[in-house]
Amino acid sequence: MSNELKTASVLAFERKLDPSDALFAAGNWDARDDSNHWRPIAVRTKSVRGTISNRLKAKEQDPTKLDAAIQNPNLQTVDFAALPADADTLKATFTLRVLAGAGKPSACNDAAYEHKLLDTVAGYATANGFTELARRYAYNLANARFLWRNRIGAEQVDVRIVHRVDGRPEATWTFDALALSLRGFDTPSDSNAASALEQLASLIDDGLSGKRHVLLEITAYARMGAGQEVFPSQELILDRGRGDKSKTLYSVDDIAGMHSQKLGNAIRTVDTWYSEGNRLGPIAVEPYGSVTTQGKAYRQPRDKDDFYSLLDNWIIKDKVPPVEQQHFVMATLIRGGVFGEAG
Repeated sequence: MSNELKTASVLAFERKLDPSDALFAAGNWDARDDSNHWRPIAVRTKSVRGTISNRLKAKEQDPTKLDAAIQNPNLQTVDFAALPADADTLKATFTLRVLAGAGKPSACNDAAYEHKLLDTVAGYATANGFTELARRYAYNLANARFLWRNRIGAEQVDVRIVHRVDGRPEATWTFDALALSLRGFDTPSDSNAASALEQLASLIDDGLSGKRHVLLEITAYARMGAGQEVFPSQELILDRGRGDKSKTLYSVDDIAGMHSQKLGNAIRTVDTWYSEGNRLGPIAVEPYGSVTTQGKAYRQPRDKDDFYSLLDNWIIKDKVPPVEQQHFVMATLIRGGVFGEAG
């Protein structure tokens, strides 16, 4: 049958790790347990006078022309968000749903391909389960990778994760995020942290396997210093002609926040199975191993370690990838997307 199979022209998967947007609040580190203490952080606007600092073309490097250019102020209006002068800690809160049905397409127009795909996914689940992926997702929640720039330079970072059932807390875990590395997924030396991580990973595993409904409420506290700037998501303004600001920040009902897509990217930063993974550390799971900040794709089709090459070899040609690459393929299916044959 494998010789007759072709990749379905319509093939789509829904994401199975489904975060909400995160909302930002300000308060003091010692009042983390007082829910009434925290107040929302608003996005504000300021106008600044910048200087000419961009790299000049050769014809613009004449001293007279440069002096003339500097006399023209570089005026900008930008959004910013900051802690109040009497608050030293950022609080970021969001929820995460872990959904069952990993590897089951939401749309597929080829019954034979879908049958083979589901058999392959079932074989992976039987042989490996979702244990390794769940452990890495749990690690990225515990180490507060999802705070992005807000984590850098923070004096202390406390992450609290609550498993809610019927709206009530069933289990709670607390982690010292800075004690957990961003460069790997080694088991923490602290036995309490290791046990909490194992419990959280087991819960995520159950959610991906469909054994139970999993809704997590994640709250991170980052002690940054009174009055310090915080960093919500930045909006992409496609029509620059209509915008009067050079930087626009994301907010929900006038509360500074972070996009669910940015949170999801951090949670799925688990791919250390690409060729340079041991040296460079984890990257977000993407079909071509794309890292936009570096302008590089670490999984090239010519090397046959991109998602499409691995999936086609596994499903169409019955060439079973190494276990590490099986993890990558399943993580991409959990990520979701449209993966049909090119038209």
